[in-house]
Amino acid sequence: MSTPMRTPILAQSLRMTARDWRAGELRFLLIALIVAVSALSAVGFFIDRMRAGLERDAHQLLGADLLINADSPLLPAWRAEALRRGLVLADTVTFPSMAQAGEGEQSVAQLASIKAVSPGYPLRGQLKITTDASQATSALGVKTDATPASGTVWVDPNILTALKSRVGGTIKVGDKDFTITQLIASEPDRGASFANFAPRVMLSTADLAATGLIDNGSRVTYRLQVAAPTSRALPAVAAYEAWLKERIEAGAIKGVRVESLENGRPEMRATLERADRFLSLVGLLSAMLAAVAVAMAARRFMLRHLDACAMLRCLGLTQNQVTVLYLTEFALVGLVGSALGVLVGLGGHLVLLELIGKLIETELPPVSWMPALQGVVTGMLLLVGFALPPILQLRNVPHNRVIRREQAAPAPLALATYALGVIVFALLLLWQAGDLKLALVTAGGFLGAFGVFALAGWLGLLSLKRLRGAIDNQSWRFAVTSLQRRRGATIVQVVSLALGLMALLLLTVVRGDLMAAWRSATPPDAPNRFIINIMPDQKADVARRLAAAKVAGPVLYPMIRGRLTAVNGVPITGATYEDENARRMSDREFNLSTTTDLPPTNRIVAGTWYQDKPGVAEASVEQGIATTLRLKLGDVMRFDVGGTLVDAKVTSLRKLEWGSMRANFFVIINPSAMANTSQTYMTAFHLPQNASGLTNELARAYPNVSVIDVSGIIRQLQDVLDQVVTAVEFLFAFTLASGVLVLYAALMGSQDERTRESGLLRALGATRRQLARAQWIEFSLVGALAGLLAASGAAALGWALATYQFKFEWTFSPTVWLAGVVVGAACAVIGGWLGLRHVLSQPPLQTLREA
Repeated sequence: MSTPMRTPILAQSLRMTARDWRAGELRFLLIALIVAVSALSAVGFFIDRMRAGLERDAHQLLGADLLINADSPLLPAWRAEALRRGLVLADTVTFPSMAQAGEGEQSVAQLASIKAVSPGYPLRGQLKITTDASQATSALGVKTDATPASGTVWVDPNILTALKSRVGGTIKVGDKDFTITQLIASEPDRGASFANFAPRVMLSTADLAATGLIDNGSRVTYRLQVAAPTSRALPAVAAYEAWLKERIEAGAIKGVRVESLENGRPEMRATLERADRFLSLVGLLSAMLAAVAVAMAARRFMLRHLDACAMLRCLGLTQNQVTVLYLTEFALVGLVGSALGVLVGLGGHLVLLELIGKLIETELPPVSWMPALQGVVTGMLLLVGFALPPILQLRNVPHNRVIRREQAAPAPLALATYALGVIVFALLLLWQAGDLKLALVTAGGFLGAFGVFALAGWLGLLSLKRLRGAIDNQSWRFAVTSLQRRRGATIVQVVSLALGLMALLLLTVVRGDLMAAWRSATPPDAPNRFIINIMPDQKADVARRLAAAKVAGPVLYPMIRGRLTAVNGVPITGATYEDENARRMSDREFNLSTTTDLPPTNRIVAGTWYQDKPGVAEASVEQGIATTLRLKLGDVMRFDVGGTLVDAKVTSLRKLEWGSMRANFFVIINPSAMANTSQTYMTAFHLPQNASGLTNELARAYPNVSVIDVSGIIRQLQDVLDQVVTAVEFLFAFTLASGVLVLYAALMGSQDERTRESGLLRALGATRRQLARAQWIEFSLVGALAGLLAASGAAALGWALATYQFKFEWTFSPTVWLAGVVVGAACAVIGGWLGLRHVLSQPPLQTLREA
């Protein structure tokens, strides 16, 4: 039989791997790695598909991947370039006009939003149509890829009442008569523009010329929808967008706006950004749990192989040969564990999809290879980062350990590799997050927590040493002595358990606040009607009618049209702003308002709300437009309000929740300063279904008042929001289950040493009952301390994430600390019982022999 020195290193490593596997030495590490990678992979597969699906479905709100808005017909060269790049196009033309029904004195007219669409519209999402008015009102209909045939129109159901018509009836738009063939139940790209708030009449672009409504000076919006034919062609859309913006800027072309999901729908963008950050946070915390599990498993492997390594050194192997042997063994385990983890993760994400398949109506995109690659690379990076330090410690095991049973202190190189582990962990977090700021906040929080937890664990052990004799109970003394004897291992266990619990508590707390923030932003009772153009003498009666219809707390806000003409005495000209959005905002009139109190869903982020002092004009500006127009606290804005000049000093900046669908204003000025300006009133409110007659009642009583139905937009927003919430809920549940498994693996790190101690104490006369109580006390103390630390860390990190990442209000809850202590103690006790339950039920001699 050849000696290890004469045996090739690879062959010897394979033999050692097989032997360790049969002996069960590698199972702990392999299981920890599989659980870690499967958790990351399952979350990764699901996040990848869900994120792609959410972005795809959110594009339905634009009807395309890219939308080009123009005040005049688009240049043919732009269309030709899009076609050359292989993109799909569709056209819409939108404008307000009167629709008529009936003949002679019986004729009825209604202002409508006319929309001519080309075949293929919309490129993203689908129209829903029906012939039943009640179904259309409830957004129930049949999905269709068709568009109105020539000579026919599809209309909103509420226009039937206004025109006293029906499906199959005839209406006149301009110079042409049309037959109503369908009612529009859902229009995905309707948008929140006031131009779209009038009842919709949809016709074919082939009939547009026959209406005779398009002429010079007509207020028409031309839209070109652009979409990629496949998901792989999406980069072509981005390239075309860049090309188009260059042409617009180079030609100084006015009246053209390019919209994508990122800049076209602020309420949808805010929802998706929060969802994306939370999904990234799930990946980050899964990576953290994986690091804890692999580090504990690798440390346990190292402790169990000290004697074997000393024997190999005695048989002639050098330090380098020992290092190569174990690195090869770990590499094999890493590849196998990572591959199995990816397969388990793939199956886990399919089970997850099966569970929520009925809740997500749309089909998710196919599985991509990137999460699988991330899973394998993650497994290997975790081994390199957290298994290399213990391996380097094995190479320094002295020969005389076989006789003296002594262990040398870790070499500086081994300690330095822990820094490598930290760097690898930080890189892993950055990769999982895809967001540098989120990764730095999370990584910094957990690395800082590591040091604080270690210090707190050490101080806790010092305190327990003084309390050893405080209770006259043998089990208590056994427990405290055991903790003091293994001070280093106890601190490691407290830190690992605290970090794992902190991840789970952080997910729990952030998830709860995230759900509450989303729900409160667009609640079920969000306003679904707007009323504009209310005259001052009509205000009281409109308010009375709203109260009679049981509308909850409607607030009528003044709406004042004003143009920004100067900032700090400097006139606004075409050259004032380089940014296109800033130029567009400065060219148009603002909808100003005035109120004494800060409106709901508005939050002051800088400065203070004004006090409305006579003779003083103060303005509160939305922070987004303040950034766009480069406004800051103390600046003086001059508005021309119907010939009246108002100079208002910016005294506060506000953050708005655009998804709330409430009455929001970019600029609010104190009432005293606007007392002499011309004002109308508007309000936003939730109209109950049983009070739908209020709309017609107001239209008959006040022909000048416009009642705008935005319920369709609310339904679209809430549909996407529900899909986001569903994804977050199930991802949280899956990661929670994975975290519990990882915590169990971390608790098993000190099993061998505890086994030896229990056997020795029983041999010296301790009873099984005493040791059982001692274990309960010991694990309860460790778990309670870890839970307390975890709750404190989760609260601090949760506040940082809520404030700087998710952008919602943070509320501290005392139940987090209670939950941390209880859950920590329960996890530690259950984990300890699972690991040592067999030790106390077998003879002490057998325990010592196996140890």
